[in-house]
Amino acid sequence: MPWGLTRFHHSGQSHFVTFCCYHRRRLLITNESRRIFESALERVRRKYRLYVYGYVVMPEHVHLLLSEPQQDPLADALKSLKQGVSRRLIRD
Repeated sequence: MPWGLTRFHHSGQSHFVTFCCYHRRRLLITNESRRIFESALERVRRKYRLYVYGYVVMPEHVHLLLSEPQQDPLADALKSLKQGVSRRLIRD
């Protein structure tokens, strides 16, 4: 994490998050890859008990608007989401 940035854990706020695929590759272009993402998002939503207000899946990046997890840091939930999607995409 760059110097001077502060992470706010358990602030009770909603978060707008954007993340890109590796090297901005268009990995989320097929219906199957989007289904994999949605399945992983649902798994993470249940596991971390967070509320997903909305999301947009683009071919090479994702936008999420979500609440904080009730106990774990948001970074842990996002890590789990991205790992789950990447592992499934590599396997399939």
